[in-house]
Amino acid sequence: MGAFVGINYFRSKEKAEETLKEVKRYSDGILLHGNVGKFDEAGKIVREFVDVAGRIDILVNNAGIYKRNKFEEISEQQWDEIIETNLKSCYNMCIHSLKHMKEGGKIIFISSQLAFRGSSHGADYAASKAGMLGLMRSLALELAARKINVNAIAPGTIDTDIIAGYSREQRMRRIEEIPLKRLGTPEDIANVCLFLASNLADYITGEVILVTGGLYIG
Repeated sequence: MGAFVGINYFRSKEKAEETLKEVKRYSDGILLHGNVGKFDEAGKIVREFVDVAGRIDILVNNAGIYKRNKFEEISEQQWDEIIETNLKSCYNMCIHSLKHMKEGGKIIFISSQLAFRGSSHGADYAASKAGMLGLMRSLALELAARKINVNAIAPGTIDTDIIAGYSREQRMRRIEEIPLKRLGTPEDIANVCLFLASNLADYITGEVILVTGGLYIG
């Protein structure tokens, strides 16, 4: 929709290049390499973007990894890696980006349905995504005086690499649980993100939009 987009990647350079190619069909952008879970690297990413774009209007915190382990199988190293990538990255990117964000800015967190329901095979992931919501609500209160809107999206089961290991039976079982009878797509999340990033959402802050195909109706 005309935004100049900074696309961060850490390992997946080829996928980042594909994303930039898609962005350039509509506007323009740059690739920004680095691990947003590391404080100094996040600062470098922000500086590189601002050097080109001049400012930051919209920040989407969507770095995330998910490793399917029972709680007693989670090593301290894995716990730290999940929290660093999924939650500390949000602190890192917000603290650096807010120096360059003026009135009217938007911050969007990509959380998860598991922030609400927990997980029987990913307590570390669920904890990180629930922590994001606490940070989001706190920033929404604090930044309202600067007219910066802060919200979150909680996706349901989305057809991405995270569920690539599902068997056909697992996919069908999950689809049967969803009232709309299909898995979500990345576009379903992107459309809500676009709404929250636009001036159509200027009077919305501190909210979580569940994008789950109706899984939590009630």
